[in-house]
Amino acid sequence: MESSLKSAALLEQMKVHLSTDAGKELTKKIGLVYQLNIAPKKIGVEEEIFVVDLKEGKVTKGAYAGKPDATFSFTDKDFLSIATGKMNPQIAFIRGAMKIKGSIIAAQKFTPDIFPKPSKL
Repeated sequence: MESSLKSAALLEQMKVHLSTDAGKELTKKIGLVYQLNIAPKKIGVEEEIFVVDLKEGKVTKGAYAGKPDATFSFTDKDFLSIATGKMNPQIAFIRGAMKIKGSIIAAQKFTPDIFPKPSKL
């Protein structure tokens, strides 16, 4: 996945994580599709789109063909903060650091727990 975003490295790790037993457990438990619109500096500007498919257990770059269960928009920095557990997702949403479209119930299952614990990024 060619990208200038720091988030791309974490999503690359996620791809590997989903092929492990722990990752397969996640797909069984969650079974939802998330689209992530990640912008370098400002939400909505020059976003790169990734799909974390927890039905199929894969991570891809580009928009989801179909309707994802939830779509998130955030900046590269905020996404990393949320995914690594440094920023609470609810606080991020309230502050406007994260925008959500789609099912709020599906969105609530998108927590730092689904990401592999980062080895040095």
